[in-house]
Amino acid sequence: MAKTIAEGRSIIVGVTGASGAIYAQALLRMLDADSRVERVHLVVSDAGLRLLATELNVAVADGKKLPSRLTGTPAHKIECLPNKDIGASIASGSATLDAMVVIPCSAGALGAIASGIANDLLTRAADVCLKERRPLLLCLRETPLNRIHLENMLRVHDAGATVMPAMPAFYYGPSDIDDMIEQFVYRVLAQLGLPQQKQYRWKGGKS
Repeated sequence: MAKTIAEGRSIIVGVTGASGAIYAQALLRMLDADSRVERVHLVVSDAGLRLLATELNVAVADGKKLPSRLTGTPAHKIECLPNKDIGASIASGSATLDAMVVIPCSAGALGAIASGIANDLLTRAADVCLKERRPLLLCLRETPLNRIHLENMLRVHDAGATVMPAMPAFYYGPSDIDDMIEQFVYRVLAQLGLPQQKQYRWKGGKS
């Protein structure tokens, strides 16, 4: 059966060392549970591995076990690829892929992508998304922002990426941190064409 816009998706998830590992964990859980998603390619930088250990207490010697440790499920559709494997399938524009999300995205990863420095699998995969005109979402985690950060954000925007800083919302009255994380990730998924029924949608307020 031919692939449609809403089914059989193949998504890349990149994780860097910026604070916010809980965002990546929530995204992976939702992608793993979404029947419209067929395959998830997970790429974690060295700093990202340290982040997962520090913020989520998730550390594994075998990268193949990382997806299940992060999601708490068998995570059969999630494949963890070594960041040093520049010859992996997702490093080629010929691979059948639909989109990529870097979450959280460090200022360093942003700068490398903005400059076209594809010296590892994460940045190469992002570069491929840009050149093939595939959706690339960068969930930046950095504050305050200096001029270099701002210029790099503009550069990747002009190249076709979506800069989506990990900023939680408060207008819907979140009940706890998990609620804020989930609602932000719902919006990320909506950007990928994978809207979630639990996403809060503003219906107008009091004037």
